[in-house]
Amino acid sequence: MDFFALIKETRSIRRFKEVPVSGETLEKLVDCARFSPSGSNKQPLKFILVNSPEACAKVFPQTRWAGALKDWDGPAEGQRPSAYIIILLDTELGAAAGVDHGIAAQSMMLGARAAGLGCCMIGAFDKPGLIREMAIPERLTPLLILALGEPGETIILEDVKEGYPTTYYRDERGGHHVPKRTREELIWK
Repeated sequence: MDFFALIKETRSIRRFKEVPVSGETLEKLVDCARFSPSGSNKQPLKFILVNSPEACAKVFPQTRWAGALKDWDGPAEGQRPSAYIIILLDTELGAAAGVDHGIAAQSMMLGARAAGLGCCMIGAFDKPGLIREMAIPERLTPLLILALGEPGETIILEDVKEGYPTTYYRDERGGHHVPKRTREELIWK
């Protein structure tokens, strides 16, 4: 797959087929982050890999899904992620992550898609609950959660005209529409 197609296919997936994701796959995704740029090369990130049903059952209740879909509380039983990668700041290695966690997350999302997986980057979660449930030590601060699994929904990208809303939505068949601003609108002249 060419890189442009990979970028277009790397969408936020919020419904999954509950097919197991191997620990080896998760480790390869961490390598995607490991080889990504890091501000001043401090590399202050750590990762918790979650792929057992028991551990996934601890993470899922801490997550918040699709704020724009007001009538949807997140994936139902049978549509939940099969794995998670929790991205943490190791405060002994750096006081702040800068943009490292965003770079790492995007690299892992691209790697996940190239491996045939879907992923959703989750920034809205119950941090104290996650720390408690996953027994995260005080020196590690959760920054993002990547939810992973085999995609269980169709994402439809569509151009949106200038001035129109970019809020994603679901159609009556469950297709997830993602309006994107046009290139012409994005390039400032």
